[in-house]
Amino acid sequence: MTNALSKMLDTHDWLLADGATGTNLFNMGLMSGDAPEFWNVDHPDRITALYKGAVDAGSDLFLTNTFGGNASRLKLHDGQSRVFELNKAGAEIGREVADASGRTVIVAGSVGPTGEIFEPMGTLTHSAAVEMFHEQAEGLKAGGADVLWVETISAAEEYIAAAEAFALADMPWCGTMSFDTAGRTMMGLTSADMVKMVDKLANPPLAFGANCGVGASDLLRTVLGFAAAGPTRPMIAKGNAGIPKYHDGHIHYDGTPELMGEYAVMARNCGAKIIGGCCGTMPEHLSAMRKALETQPIGEVPSLEAITAKLGGFSSASDGTDGAGPEASPRRGRRRKA
Repeated sequence: MTNALSKMLDTHDWLLADGATGTNLFNMGLMSGDAPEFWNVDHPDRITALYKGAVDAGSDLFLTNTFGGNASRLKLHDGQSRVFELNKAGAEIGREVADASGRTVIVAGSVGPTGEIFEPMGTLTHSAAVEMFHEQAEGLKAGGADVLWVETISAAEEYIAAAEAFALADMPWCGTMSFDTAGRTMMGLTSADMVKMVDKLANPPLAFGANCGVGASDLLRTVLGFAAAGPTRPMIAKGNAGIPKYHDGHIHYDGTPELMGEYAVMARNCGAKIIGGCCGTMPEHLSAMRKALETQPIGEVPSLEAITAKLGGFSSASDGTDGAGPEASPRRGRRRKA
C-alpha cells in the first residue's frame, strides 16, 4: 500500500513527530478528569492551536486529539454514542492544519488503549476490542487522517486487535507500546517480544516503537532492545520530556529543550526513524529537536553509559530482555540543566 507516510519514510532519513497532547491542552485550560476529545467540537480553535504548534515547530507528523476516543473511554463521560463524531472532528481539524502548512505533513489518527483488561483476567473480548477500534478508525478515516496510530498500549492482545480493526477500515497504521514497568510494558512484554509480535501480524504496521514510559533514557534503552532483535520495519521513538515533578499543584516535566535535542539525536543514532516527544514535550522542545537533527550528523550507536551520561539514569537495572526480573535500581542523579 502506497500512502503519504510510506512515501516520506522512503525519501527521508528521519521524520520529526509531535509532542504532548495532554500537557499542551492542560495549559490551554483543560481540567483534570475532562474528556479532551469533546474539545474537537466544543473548542476547535484550541485544537487547531495544538496541531499548529507542532507543525510550526517543524513536525512532519502530528497525532490527533483522539487518544481516548473509543467507546469504552468515552463512556466514562457519557460520550459513547459520539465516537464517530468526535474522531471525525479531530481528524478534520488536523487535515485543515496540515493542508494549510505549505508542505507535506502527516495527520496521524491517535488511538489509545480501551482501558479494559482482556479475558480471562478481565472481561474484554477480542471481538469487542476490534469493534471499538474499528468504530474509531472509521471516524478518523472519514475526517481525513493519513494514517492511524495506536499508542501507549500495554497488552499484546490489544495491539493485535487494533491491527485487525485497522485492516477492516483499510487504513495504514503505526503502533507504539509503553515500556513503563522496569523495561517492560505493564502486561510484561519486552522490546524483543514486541518485535516478534509485529513480525507475525497479518496486517503489520508501517512503523512500530515505544512512547511515553518513564523518561528519555529508558525509552532509548527500549529502542536499542528493538534494534538488537533485528526488526524489519522502521522504529518509532516518542519519549517524555524528562521526569514528571509535582510542583504547586501541577505536574511539570524537567526536560529542557536542549536535553530533548540530545535525546532526538541519540534516538536517531539508536536506529529510530520517526522521532518525537510524549508527555511534557512542548513546541519549544520540538524546535530544538528539529534543529539538532538537522545540524548534527549521524553518529555511532550510543552505549547505555553514554545515554545515562547525557539524559540521566535508568529507572531499573534491566530492560527485561536479559531474563532478569523487574528489580528497580535507584535513578542516578540527573545532569544539572542550565
